[in-house]
Amino acid sequence: MGIVNIINLSVIIDILQILYYTVKAMKQKEALAILEAGHNVLLTGPAGSGKTFLLNKYTAYLKKKQIRVAVTASTGIAATHIGGRTIHSWAGIGIKDHLSPRDIQALTKKNYLKKQFSQTEVLIIDEISMLQAHRLDLIDRVCQAGKKNSLPFGGIQIVLSGDFFQLPPISKGGVAAEFVYKSNVWSEMDLRVCYLDEQHRQNDKRLTQILQSFRQAQVGPEVVKLLTGRMNQTPKSAIKPVRLFTHNVDVDFINNVELAKIAAPEFTYHLTGEGEKKLVESLKKNCLAPENLVLKKGALVMFVKNKFKDDQVIYVNGSMGVVVDFDENNFPLVRLHSGSEILVTPDSWAIDDEHKILAKITQIPLRLAWAITVHKSQGM
Repeated sequence: MGIVNIINLSVIIDILQILYYTVKAMKQKEALAILEAGHNVLLTGPAGSGKTFLLNKYTAYLKKKQIRVAVTASTGIAATHIGGRTIHSWAGIGIKDHLSPRDIQALTKKNYLKKQFSQTEVLIIDEISMLQAHRLDLIDRVCQAGKKNSLPFGGIQIVLSGDFFQLPPISKGGVAAEFVYKSNVWSEMDLRVCYLDEQHRQNDKRLTQILQSFRQAQVGPEVVKLLTGRMNQTPKSAIKPVRLFTHNVDVDFINNVELAKIAAPEFTYHLTGEGEKKLVESLKKNCLAPENLVLKKGALVMFVKNKFKDDQVIYVNGSMGVVVDFDENNFPLVRLHSGSEILVTPDSWAIDDEHKILAKITQIPLRLAWAITVHKSQGM
């Protein structure tokens, strides 16, 4: 049972008691109605339950109603998925951990921040599990000062989204950072918890159950036996399992070695960008698609974006496949695990402000996938 022992059970119990024991699961439609009613919301649930999809739907609703919304995330990678900015950038706090009252006063006098705070009516923060408690309190103080309103976040509707059973806040100096539910402002927000549990990404019910047991640190002997019985087995599919590493240098090494083993012509795709230079650089840094993507027939790849057509899923972020051919424009044809084939064309990631695109990058929405980093997998 060593698999379970590595999990901090006190944190798991904390999360269950504070957030989930008294909450019943709901459908996306019910959660959307709560959001549209203007409540402060914690939108949560396991990976693949549709949190990001629902955020995009709510954002579209707000824009249609001409309600000013700030779309942010705790990390740059997460921000690219929802077309937003990091919460640190939006709030003007950057990497600072602490601000004095004088610092906050000076910050809110900056013209662009003054305008931003005065106009913002809804603030969305995605991947909330990775934001530290003291940072949420700091953002609350900045919003109150910017709005000249003593209500939590200056009266802005707050939508927090994420899963506290995924990656925790980044620790500093060997001291574990506190989750945001330990912040001072948490109890003042009067959050409605919208817990989604319908699985929209994974069709294998047994695998979903196994993942849920790991998620809640409830791994029984049956699951351990099932998983250990599959060790060192060669996958029947042509798609090899992805390997997770903690450092980019290891990921790049594995992917380059595996690609070099394929005796086939190379096709290279270069990322392009337009708009405000700093924002373009931020998109490049945090986008899961590489600046220079090199593919060959037979390369193992992963999609790094969602694509829908008429409410039908074409592919989703994290889908695995193998490059089987290239068309006359040299765009890759990818065969998924299901057997279906998709011609992959360039797609874009953008940061916009009320329908005005501030920055945009364009690239083939794929990356080599023999290996990826753990933190990049969080954005899948």
